[in-house]
Amino acid sequence: MSTTRISPAAASAAPVRIAANATVTKRLGHWTTDRRFEVRAHRGQAVLDLRSPQIPDGDIRIDVDLDHAVLKLLVADDATLDDWDLRRTGRGRVKDTQRPQAQAGRRIVIVGRMHSGEIRVQRGGFAVLTAMCSRAYLADVRRAHQEGGMPTVADPAGTH
Repeated sequence: MSTTRISPAAASAAPVRIAANATVTKRLGHWTTDRRFEVRAHRGQAVLDLRSPQIPDGDIRIDVDLDHAVLKLLVADDATLDDWDLRRTGRGRVKDTQRPQAQAGRRIVIVGRMHSGEIRVQRGGFAVLTAMCSRAYLADVRRAHQEGGMPTVADPAGTH
C-alpha cells in the first residue's frame, strides 16, 4: 500500500466541497482562503460567507448542484454576481435585491445546475444579521470576550 503525497499547489487547486443534504450547513467568518467552491445540496440549505479579507483578490467560482435547496451567499456591498452559466430547471431563482449598479468589486461566478432551488445574495446589514443569528456567532463572541478581542463572524472585514 503506497501513500500519495499531494503538493501544496495541487491541494489549493482543488475546490472546497460543501454538502447540505437535508440539513443546514453554515461557513461563517474567516473560514477559508480559497476562491473555488463546490456546493451540493438536496432539500437543504448552505450559507457561505464570502466577505473575509483573507480570501485573495480575483473572481470567486462556485459550482452548484442544487435540488430543492437554498444557497445563501453573504457578500461585500460592491460584489457582482455572474450567473450566466447557471442552468435552471423547475421553479427557482437567483435573488439579489441589492445588486450594485457598477461592477467595481469582486466578481462571483456561479455555474452548475439548480432544480427548483434558490440562491439568495445578502449584503450589508442583511449579511451581518444572518451571521449574527447563528451558533458560530455566539461561540465567536464568547471567544472574543475571553481573549479580549473583537468578534469576526458578524463582519469579517470589520466594515460595519
